[in-house]
Amino acid sequence: MRRGIAATALVASLALAATACGGDSEDTAATGGPVTITWWDTSDATNEAPTYKKLIEKFEAAHKDVKVKYQNVPFAEAEQKYKTAAQAGNAPDVLRADVGWTAGLAENQYLAPLDGTPATKEIDSFNQGLVDGAKVNGKLYGVPQVTDALALLYNKEVFAKAGVQPPKTWAELSTAAKTIKQKTGVDGIYLNPDSYFALPFLYGEGGMMVDTDTKKITVDDEAGKKAVQTAVDMIKSGVAVKPDFTDGYNNMQAAFKDGKVAMVVNGPWSTADDLTGKAFKNKDNLGVAPVPSGSSGKAGTPTGGHNLVVYNGADAPHKAAAQKFVAFMTSAASQEFAATETGVLPTRDDAYTVKVVADPIRASFKNVLADSTARPAVAGVSDMFTEWTKQYIETLKGNTTVEKGLDTTAEKWKTNINSLKEYSVD
Repeated sequence: MRRGIAATALVASLALAATACGGDSEDTAATGGPVTITWWDTSDATNEAPTYKKLIEKFEAAHKDVKVKYQNVPFAEAEQKYKTAAQAGNAPDVLRADVGWTAGLAENQYLAPLDGTPATKEIDSFNQGLVDGAKVNGKLYGVPQVTDALALLYNKEVFAKAGVQPPKTWAELSTAAKTIKQKTGVDGIYLNPDSYFALPFLYGEGGMMVDTDTKKITVDDEAGKKAVQTAVDMIKSGVAVKPDFTDGYNNMQAAFKDGKVAMVVNGPWSTADDLTGKAFKNKDNLGVAPVPSGSSGKAGTPTGGHNLVVYNGADAPHKAAAQKFVAFMTSAASQEFAATETGVLPTRDDAYTVKVVADPIRASFKNVLADSTARPAVAGVSDMFTEWTKQYIETLKGNTTVEKGLDTTAEKWKTNINSLKEYSVD
C-alpha cells in the first residue's frame, strides 16, 4: 500500500541505523538455547503494530526455541534501509515487504526462496493470485501476509442529504460531486496526488504501467493520457478539491474524517483512522464501494499488500526459525486475529471467517478485491512510482502537460530503472 507522497531517496545515515539483524541477532543456539530472530515490521505503528506484538507473544509462548526481536520501521524508509543492511550482510531475518519490493529484493539475491519450507506448508490455502505475485522466475520469495485494494470511501449521511448514490463511473462521480457541493456545501472528492492513486484512472481506461509480455513501457499510451487527463479535469473543474502537493495523503484524511469532503479513494488500512474522525462517530456512516470505472467499463482497482520475506544471508538456524515465524504469522488464525483487531484484509481464503466478514467494511473490501488488478511484477516498482509521482504532481499543478508528464515518466523509467532498460518506449 502507498499512504502518501512517494518517499525521496534516503540519506546515507540510514546505513548506520541497521542494527541487530541477520547473523548479528543475539541468541544462544550454539548452546542449545532459543534462537533470536529480528523482524522489521513496516505496519502502521499506531493502528497495526500493537496487534502484531500480541501475535509475537502468542508465537513465543508456543515456540520456546525462538525469540523475536521486534522493530517497527517506518514504511517510507524501510525498502532502502533494508537494501543498505543487506548489502552490509546485516539485514533482519524477516521483513514485512510491500508486494512491490519483493521482485527487486529477490533479484538482488537478498531473499531466501521459500518453496518447500515450513513457511509455505499451507500455501494452497492462499489466494493464488497473491502467491503468484510473490514469485520471481518461478520461485516463491514471500508469503502474503495482508492484502488491500483501493476503493471509493464515502460519507453516507452527506450522500443521503444530496440524494445521490455511489457513482459507478468517473462521469457519474463528477455529477454527484457537483450535486453534493450544491446541496450540502461539502466538497465532492479529494484526490491524493501520489501516482499509486492514479492507477484507478489508468486501469479504468484499460491501460497498464508496462507490458511485461512485449517488454514495452505503456504508461504514456493513449489510455494513460486519458486517465491522467480525467484527474486533471476533475481538479480544474472543482469537482475535486485542489490537493496539498507536499502532504496529500494526510490532508485528504483530515478533510474526509472532518466531513469536509464526501469521497476519497483509499484502502482498508485507512478505515481505522477514518473511524476516529467526527464524521464517522457512527461507524455505519462510512460507505465502501468499488472505484468508478473509466471508458473500459471496468473498475480500475489496484491490488497491494505485504509479504513476509526471509533474509538470504542468515545462517541455517536463523532461516529455520524465520520460516517457522512466517508460517505462524500468516496462519489462518493469525490472519483472522489481525483482521478483526485492525481491519486489514487476509490473504488466505480460510481466514475470511464469519467473524471477519461480519464487519461490513471488511466484507465490502473483500468484494472489491474480487475484481482487482495487480501491479506489474517487475523489479523496481516502488522506484517507478517515485519517478511517476514527480511528474504526476507537476501535471496536476498545471506546470506541464499530460502528454509531456507521461513521456518524461516513461523515459525516466527506461533510463533509471534497471529492470526496464531493455523495454521499448513509444
